[in-house]
Amino acid sequence: MPRKLNIAFVTSASAATSVAILLKTVEADLASGAFVVDPASVIARAGGIARFKGKALSALDIIAPQGSEAERIFVLGLGKQAEVTPHDWLKVGGLAMSKIKSATKATVFLDVPGLELSAAAAADFALGMLLRSYAFDTYKTKKNEDEDKAADEVVDIQVVTSVAQEAKAAFSDRQAVADGVVLARNLVNEPPNVLGPIEFAEKAQDLSKLGMLVEILTEKEMADLGMGALLGVAQGSVRPPRLAIMQWNGGAKDEKPLAFIGKGVVFDTGGISIKPAAGMEDMKGDMGGAAAVIGLMHVLAARKAKVNAVGIIGLVENMPDGNAQRPGDIVRSMSGQTIEIINTDAEGRLVLCDALWYCNDRFAPRLMIDLATLTGAIMVALGSLHAGLFSNDDELAAHLLSAGSATNEKLWRMPLSSDYDKMIDSKFADMKNTGGRYGGSITAAQFLKRFVKETPWAHLDIAGTAMGAPNDEINQSWGSGFGVRLLDAFVRDNYER
Repeated sequence: MPRKLNIAFVTSASAATSVAILLKTVEADLASGAFVVDPASVIARAGGIARFKGKALSALDIIAPQGSEAERIFVLGLGKQAEVTPHDWLKVGGLAMSKIKSATKATVFLDVPGLELSAAAAADFALGMLLRSYAFDTYKTKKNEDEDKAADEVVDIQVVTSVAQEAKAAFSDRQAVADGVVLARNLVNEPPNVLGPIEFAEKAQDLSKLGMLVEILTEKEMADLGMGALLGVAQGSVRPPRLAIMQWNGGAKDEKPLAFIGKGVVFDTGGISIKPAAGMEDMKGDMGGAAAVIGLMHVLAARKAKVNAVGIIGLVENMPDGNAQRPGDIVRSMSGQTIEIINTDAEGRLVLCDALWYCNDRFAPRLMIDLATLTGAIMVALGSLHAGLFSNDDELAAHLLSAGSATNEKLWRMPLSSDYDKMIDSKFADMKNTGGRYGGSITAAQFLKRFVKETPWAHLDIAGTAMGAPNDEINQSWGSGFGVRLLDAFVRDNYER
């Protein structure tokens, strides 16, 4: 579990510390400025010997410096002043947390000579520390003595800056963001025998404690609504499906909500079209889209966002028992459109199409954004550094691309075109659920587009980024929580009044 951090923003260091952390830009002089933890000459000498210049994310480590109150001093590089971005503050915050390790007291001196520090930057630095502190070790019974001790200890962190008061206020919202990301990461990391559709729905229900309105639809209620596509995926599992609806009403009473829809396949064997055994254990993460939606809704409620929003997640397990749907079956979606099942492993779009239609029909939202670990094809196209963005609305797409750039949860826009429709046309039904090997992520998005009418809509294929993505300064977890920070920034920057 994450180490417990007690982060306090102060204008001056108030006590001795185990670890002291200072920042340096390329332009700053190591000998300038005297800190209570260190004679500046020691840092300058050590920096000269190590040829430390302050390049971005570099580190100078000084052990037991002579004349210092700190047992260890780190100087972390920010790079060139003119090139420091908001996301760089998150990354250097994560780097700082990695240096603290088992220490229980740390002091961070954020002010850098020649660099004007904003409250937002200071808060982002602290957010980076929170995100880096995350670990998922719930099921490890054998840990070494130091790990056990560290997990139970609170780490007191003083962040010393001239903008302490303003940073404290800004950090409140970042704490909500961190909690939302941690929630999403925990859900993706949980083993599938622990987290089924019912247990996942209970996690959504927990948001009612924050003032969220939550409804859980059962299998019977979905059948009454005609959700044959979603129910077809679930029929091979002994664990019944659920549809969770979360409403946050923080905006004007008559304001249409923003809608976020998540694919929640808690485990995906592929069904009758069963996946190869190698790597199938990773399919516990096939609910990364639903995890991101719950994480986002947590953030909006926790920070009392001034917006109306609805989150909908379709929760199923895709199993290959004697009652499972077969290739060749035809199911009727809630929209009335019929779907020929070509491959039972193309199941996520069947879950989403009914959830999208239900959302549009009931809430008439201002826009809809769905998130799904939908296709391996998007990983072939983009790897694990970008998620695929498909949209029927250029303005919506631009807002999402901007939020992705700001948060470093990057998106790349992919094409949609009626020319791809013929690839999913069926001889026996209105459409089929896969268009074959080529353009697989595009035909999946083209399939979903048939269920959104004229509502502005975006589909985020996060198969490469929600789980197993490369680790970085703010995430060392297999489940990344991708999408929570992205969508929070999207909402905050464009739709809050």
